Amino acid sequence: MVAAATAYGEVPTVAGKDLIVDLSTIDFNNVVADIDEIRKYNRQRFEMEQLTAVVYVDTERHICVGYKDLSHDEFWVRGHIPSMPLMPGVVMLEAAAQMCSYYVQKQNLLGAEMVGFGGLEDVRFRDPVLPGSRLVLMSQLIKARRGRMLVSRFQGVVGESVVVEGVLKGVPIPVDMIQKLLPPAGGQ
Repeated sequence: MVAAATAYGEVPTVAGKDLIVDLSTIDFNNVVADIDEIRKYNRQRFEMEQLTAVVYVDTERHICVGYKDLSHDEFWVRGHIPSMPLMPGVVMLEAAAQMCSYYVQKQNLLGAEMVGFGGLEDVRFRDPVLPGSRLVLMSQLIKARRGRMLVSRFQGVVGESVVVEGVLKGVPIPVDMIQKLLPPAGGQ
């Protein structure tokens, strides 16, 4: 089954699923964080930016909802798979990770300069995601150990289908240490 593409302005509806949040209650026109605000908390740039906007934040239940509008110019369209482009699962996971990272960094729950992947559990890909779709992402923080790790449940929805779901673990990235290991700018 292929997920029905949701036009950029259309609100997805999913019946009979255990969703993190009922998407019919979310105002997708009320942007809480646009790309400039997201960039304050997430370091990804250019083709690696996988969030278009955040539209809902609930700090009491640790829930965040946002989306990625997929154009026909995404970096993976040309080669994954020619004449039948499918959003790679790893890119869906990156989008989910960026949603989780945005929430944790905005709330300063991990106390880290940067958050990176620490692991994934129970990941399921349910339907393909195509260019022209809006991938709605939901995350709910389950646990945060300051300076150590975060655990979040996530879901991705297109149209009426949950297309990806799982549990993500995030860890602090030692930015200073990594920067010392990189060659100087210019490749010297």
